[in-house]
This record gives sequence, structure tokens and C-alpha cells, in this order.
Amino acid sequence: MNISALLTSAGINVAVCAVLLSLYSILRKQPINSSVYFGRRLAQVSPRRNYNVCFQRFVPSPSWIVKAWETPEAEILAVGGLDAVVFLRIILFSFRIFSVAAFVGIFFVLPVNYHGKEMHHEHIPSESLEVFTIGNIKQGSKWLWVHCLALYIISFTACLLLYFEYNSIANMRLSHIRTSPPNPSHFSVLVRAIPWSPEELYSDSVKKFFKKYHGASYLGHQMVYQCGTVQKFLTETERLCKMLSSDKVRHRFDILQRTLCSSASDSFRVLSEEPESINGNPPSREREISSNATEIPAAFVFFKTRYAADIAAKVLLSANPMLWVTNYAPEPHDVYWSNLSIPFGQLWLRKITSLLAAVVFMFLFLIPVTFVQGLTQLDQLQYSLPFLKGILKQKYMNQLVTGYLPSVVLLLFLYTVPPTMMLLAVIEGSISRSGRKKSACRKVLYFTIWNVFFVNILSGSVLRLVDALSSPKEIPTQLARAVPAQATFFMTYVLTSGWASLSSELMQPMGLIWNWFKRAILRQKDDLVPYSFPYHTEIPKVLLFGFIGFIFSVLAPLILLLLLVYFFLAYLVYRNQILNVYITKYESGGLLWPTVHNTSIFSLVFMQVTALCVFGLKNSKSSVTFTIPLVACTILFNEYCRQRFYPIFKNTSAQILIEMDREDERNGRMEQIHRDLQMAYNRFTLPGQELHSQAQLSHPTQSEEGRNTEDPRGMSQIG
Repeated sequence: MNISALLTSAGINVAVCAVLLSLYSILRKQPINSSVYFGRRLAQVSPRRNYNVCFQRFVPSPSWIVKAWETPEAEILAVGGLDAVVFLRIILFSFRIFSVAAFVGIFFVLPVNYHGKEMHHEHIPSESLEVFTIGNIKQGSKWLWVHCLALYIISFTACLLLYFEYNSIANMRLSHIRTSPPNPSHFSVLVRAIPWSPEELYSDSVKKFFKKYHGASYLGHQMVYQCGTVQKFLTETERLCKMLSSDKVRHRFDILQRTLCSSASDSFRVLSEEPESINGNPPSREREISSNATEIPAAFVFFKTRYAADIAAKVLLSANPMLWVTNYAPEPHDVYWSNLSIPFGQLWLRKITSLLAAVVFMFLFLIPVTFVQGLTQLDQLQYSLPFLKGILKQKYMNQLVTGYLPSVVLLLFLYTVPPTMMLLAVIEGSISRSGRKKSACRKVLYFTIWNVFFVNILSGSVLRLVDALSSPKEIPTQLARAVPAQATFFMTYVLTSGWASLSSELMQPMGLIWNWFKRAILRQKDDLVPYSFPYHTEIPKVLLFGFIGFIFSVLAPLILLLLLVYFFLAYLVYRNQILNVYITKYESGGLLWPTVHNTSIFSLVFMQVTALCVFGLKNSKSSVTFTIPLVACTILFNEYCRQRFYPIFKNTSAQILIEMDREDERNGRMEQIHRDLQMAYNRFTLPGQELHSQAQLSHPTQSEEGRNTEDPRGMSQIG
């Protein structure tokens, strides 16, 4: 690819971004689109729409950019929670490190690459982009020490920034835990694999077991029921209640609504609604439910203190590890109820099945990736499809096919990955919705790094990929040759998948189309369904661009300029979306940062190893010698961070939990907390029925709203 092809791709994407950003600034001003572009704000306050037509509503303006830029981090924390702050810190870290890398790469490495060979350079627009990569350096060139020095500067700067970020986010997490209000999940443990007894119900077994072994701290329990028909009926009733509660029909159907909802609630209350159930005495209503639903070997067990619940969730309750299995209880609104009925003994099989399915999907994805790589190699494409020779000889068609089309095709195929991985995460049997998103996030991250980078690097064709995998000793040589050669493809990928996708994120095209269809065709209004932030798709995307930036920062530094533009736009776009569009349903307390840190370390080490292979291919023994200690130092730095900071994200200290319990006891809140636990995990609570427990326990301050799940005391994984 030459410079003119890259400029063609850049021009197309700049034009697309400019049009979409201008269109967004107009559409967001239209009252009819308020549910699309201000979902979070409308979910908290009643909408006041102004339908007066004025000229300013149809003129693009940068007001949203100013607002997103000027909003302090404290407001982001109050609105989106600690996870939102950590996500924006990822983008800021990437922008800072690649600013340093771009300065070093553009002013020092790039001139060395360009003048690396005594060759005749063509006119700039026709100049091949390969002359700006390390591939243009002569064998045994003494100028490779510049690349080695740049490698050291970038690596040490990245480690320094990672340390400060890890330390800062760890302190923010500790502060987040200390200041968090009481939450049902803090005092609850999910128990599964309850042993079956022909002589008594599961509820009686739970009561007997915990009174015997945890009598001093055991408060009560609530069984989980599998209610297929009942749950469907209640879901429909809930939907109807929401419809009838709209302002348009509320004055007409107020009596009908109260009748319907009250009768439904009276018929389908769970056992813990009765005061005596909190003491482990199942009331008669439990027997009524059991006649319409199946009791399953799972229960939420409540404890008197956070510390007692934490201990019960960590220890092995039985000599048989397959019985009385405990997990940290998810938030009440975060429980994935359908997966609680999965027998615990099936989970290992489900995880293996999900892993195998993900691997199969990865290999099936080789088909579109190979097709995309064929578009970047015109010689092979013309040989395979002779009828395209005449078309591809045209200058602009050649630039379009090689510079823009491949990354667009790959991007379209990648849109199928998140829903597929989300489905596999459900099959795994996660007990929480946020845990499902955490699993999907990791799968999407591994998938994108493998298919977008490694497969594109190694697969000029599938046969070359198979040859590389069948001869592991040849992989370093293949990487050393292929990585600099594929720099041009990843430049266009950053333009298409980076710049254009941010504009699409702002526009929310699917939400916009659905909103118009719902209003124009279905004639529905005021049916606001705000979405939570899609961490499982956006975090892998940002980390992938960071991975690409590290790999090419020394080998092909020209890509860093494109990445800086992407991270700057991403910072503005995602701040705007957090402030206006997405609500916080699942809060993990910053638990996504260790994944970010580990991915960044992996990117650094892989950058160093790839540079090491390239130095070896260029016969520069001194550069190879000086790079090896750098790899060792990076690994040692990661081990230090793992020992120093990771335990804060893995567990909650007993000191903090005991202090929080004592504070509640001093303030007289503990008795009220115990009463509120009665209805905390009521699966069948309808709108308007939420008790004091839901208001006080399940809806903490905005900075902590929706804490979850399978990790220490409601500080769960990404959502």
C-alpha cells in the first residue's frame, strides 16, 4: 500500500466522522430522540420536552464536546460509578503512553526507518508505506540502536504510568468499599448443591445445617424456586403494569392497575416476605409456592454481619467439595435466575463445552480473515479472479480495495462476535448478569487479539498459518517478517474500526431506528428502556488498539498518530455516553483494572519479543543483547504489582468489613438491615412493590449503584 491509498482511507473516514458528528449534534436536539441520546437522564427525572421549533435545533454545535471535556471526574464517579472512571482511565493511560511513544517514534525512529536503505525514494503520494517501517533498515545496520533505545523509553514510561494508575485505582477501590452503604449482597451467600434428603425439604436442610455450624452468625435463608409458567405470567403482568402506569392512561386505568398488581402480588409472594422466615421458619406460603413451582437445591443464606458472610463464602463448608458450594451473592437485581437451576455438577461440563465452542468459532473466523487478507494482496486476487484485472487497474479503485475495503469487511464480520460470546457466557452458567458480561468480555478480548492481530499477521493464506503452527520454531521468524509488513493493514483498521466506530457509538443507529419504528409504526411512546454500559464490547476494543499501538510503536511508528486521534475522540465520546446515555446496573468497584493491567503487560512483553526477533533477523547482536534484560524487568515489574496491588482487588480485608459492621451497630442500623433482608431477593416483586430493603439496600449512592456479584462483597466483575 502507498501513501495515496492510506490518504484515501483516511479521507473517507474523516468525511464519515464529520458527517455523523454533525448529524448527531442535530439529532440530539430533537425531543423525539431524547430517549435515545439522554436515556440515563430521563431514567432519573421526568422528561420535559420542548417542541417549539427554533433555528438552533437544526444547526450543528460542539456543545456536547465542551460538556464532556469540562465534566470533572467526581461527577463521572457519581453518575457512572467507579467502573466508568476506571474505563476512562484506560483511555487516558493509552493516550499518555502513546503520546510519549509518538514523540520518540516520529522524531527519532521514523527518520531512521525512512533513510534506512540507500534506495531511490519515489514521489511522496506514490511512496510505499513500507519505507516508514523497520523493514526498510539494512541488515546489520548500526542505526538499530535507535530502535532499542526507543524500546527502553516506551517500556519504562508504560511501567511507570501503570504503577501510578494501579496505585490510584486501588486507593479509589478501598475508599469505594469503606463508603458504600449497606447492601443485601454484603450479608448474603448463595449456597448451591444442597444435598437431597427424602425425609425433609431443602429448606429444612439449609436451616438445620447453618444453625448447627454457623449458629452464632446465621440469620435466615430464602430458597430458590424454578417457576416456568408462574414467572412468564408475572413477566407479562409486570409489562402490563408498566404500560398502564404511563401518564397517558394512568388516570383512566388507576383502579384496574391497583387491582391487577395487588392481586398478583398477593398470589405470588415468596416465603421470606413473612417476618418469621428470616429466622429460618418457613411459613405456610412456602408450601403454596411449592405447589406451583419446583424447589431446587439452591438458597440465599443471610448472616448477621458482613464479616460472617465473607467467611462463609470463602471457606469449604463440607468435606465433599461438590456439596454445600458457596458463592458471593450477586446484587438482587443482578441475579441471573434461570442459571440458578443448573445442577452444580454440570458447570464444569458447560465450561468445557463453551470453551470448545469458542475455539471452533475462532477457527471458523479464519474464512473471513483470509478473504480480507486477499483484498490486501492484489496479485493473488487478480490471479484468483481474472475478471477483476481491468477494474483493479484503475487508480482510485485500486486505492479503495487495498486501503479501505479490507478493514470494513473485517469490521462487519466482527459485529457477530459479542453476541456469540455472550451466548457462550450464558451456557457457562453464570449466576449473575454482570458475571455473564465479565466472561463475555474476556472471550471477546481473546478472540479479537487472536483473529484481528495474529491471524492477520500469519495468514497471507491459511496454508501459511498452518505451516507456522506446525513448526513452532519458525513462528519468531514469521513474526519478524510479517509484523512490519502488515503495518499498513492495521493503519486502515484503526481508521475504520476506530474512528468510524466512535461516530457510530455516538449516533446509536440501532436505537435510533428502533425509536422511529416504535413511534411511527407501533405508535408507542414513553417506553424508556435505558441500557447499561457495554463494557464487554468496548473494553476489548480499547485494549486491542492499545495492543496494536505497543506492537508497532517501534516497528512502524506512523500508526501512533492515528491512534492518538482515536484515543482523544474516545475520551470525549465515552464521557458523553456515560453522562447521558447509559445507566449503571452493575458496579464492580474497579475490578476490571487487573485485566487491563495484565493485557498491557502482555502487550509490552510481546512488543519487546517481536522487536527482539526483528533485531535478530537484522543481524544486530548488540540490540538483541540489550533487549533481553528489558523483557526480564517487565516481567518482574508485573510480579511486583501482582503481589502489591492485586490482593486488594481479589479480596476485601477483614479490617474493613469489621469496621463497617461496628459502624452500623453504633448507629443502630443493623436491626433495620436485618429486617430489610426479608425481601431483598424476592424474585416476584412487581413495580410499586419494592420494599424499604430495595430502596435502601439495592439502590446505594449513584457512585455505587448496582454493586455485584461473584467476588468480594458485591464488588463484582465487569458489567
